[in-house]
Amino acid sequence: MTPLLAFIVTAGLTWWLVTNKRLRILDHPNHRSLHSVAVPRTGGLGIMVGVLVGWMVLPAILPAPVWLGVVLLVMLSLADDIVGLPVWIRLLAHWIIAFWLVVTVMPGGYGWSGAIVLTAGIVWLVNLYNFMDGADGLAGGMALIGFGCYGLMAWLAGSQVFALTNLCIAASAAAFLLFNFHPARIFMGDSGSIPLGFLSAASGIMGWMNGLWSLWLVCLVFSPFIADATVTLIRRLLRGEKIWQAHREHYYQRLIRSGWSHRTTALCSYALMLAAGGSAVWAAQQQREVSHQMAGLGWVAVYLLMMFVFDRHWYRHHDRAGNN
Repeated sequence: MTPLLAFIVTAGLTWWLVTNKRLRILDHPNHRSLHSVAVPRTGGLGIMVGVLVGWMVLPAILPAPVWLGVVLLVMLSLADDIVGLPVWIRLLAHWIIAFWLVVTVMPGGYGWSGAIVLTAGIVWLVNLYNFMDGADGLAGGMALIGFGCYGLMAWLAGSQVFALTNLCIAASAAAFLLFNFHPARIFMGDSGSIPLGFLSAASGIMGWMNGLWSLWLVCLVFSPFIADATVTLIRRLLRGEKIWQAHREHYYQRLIRSGWSHRTTALCSYALMLAAGGSAVWAAQQQREVSHQMAGLGWVAVYLLMMFVFDRHWYRHHDRAGNN
C-alpha cells in the first residue's frame, strides 16, 4: 500500500502545483530549450514529498544519510531553481552529502580510494540525472522504470521492505508523469532531478552492500542516461567547452532537433530503458558474476553502435542542410 500512498500524494500535490497561480517558479524558454512556452518547474516537490510520505509508513527506517540527504538536496536545489546558486556551492554540497553517505553506509575494507571512487560515482549520477532532464516525460520515465527495476530485483531477492522503498519512488514518478508527459504541464526542476539522481546511486549502493545485486547491474539499470550524458560530457570536454552550461547536444535533444516529437522520443527511450532494465533483472537472477559483466559489456556494445549510427545520420543531415 505504501507505493499507492506515494502515488496519491504526488498526484494530488503535483495537480495543486500545476493549478496554483501564486506559487509558480517558471522555466522560461531560451535558445537552448526544447519547449516554447513558460512551464512551472516545481514538480520535484510533488515527487519527493510523495516519496517521503510513503517511506514514513514503512516498517524500517532508511539510514539517515539517505533520507536526510534527500531533504537537503531538495532544499538546495529548490533554492537554485528560485534564485540560482553558484556552481561551486552546488557541487560542494553534492560531494559532502555523497561522501557522508559512502563513509556511513559502506562497510570497512574498501579504503579511502574506494570511498572516493564511490563518492565520485554518486556525484556523477546526481548531475547526469539533471543533465538528462530536458525533454517531456524523459527523466520521469527513467525514474519509473529504473526504480521499478530496483524494486523488482529486491523483491525477487527476498528484501520486501527495500523493494517497497524503491517502488515508492517509482509510484511517485508515475504520478508525476500524468502531468509531465508531452505536452508537459509541469517540469520536475532541479528539486526533482538532483534528489532522484542521488537516490539512484544510494539505492544501488545499498542493494549492492546487502548482496542483492552487483554494481554492474546498478549501472545497467540507468545505463541509457549514463551512456548519453557521459559521452556528451567527454565530447564537450575535448572541445574545451564549459560542461556546466546548458546546451542541446545530448542524443535525446538531437533526436528532437532532427524532427522527432517529444512523445516519440520519450516512448522510444522508454523501450530502451525497459530493455536495459529487464536485462538487469534477468542478470540479477543469475548466480555467476560473469553473467552480470557480460550483460553490462553487451549493452556497452549496443550503445556504441547506436551512437555511431546516429552520429552518421546527424552529420549527414547537417551537411545536406548546410549545402542547401
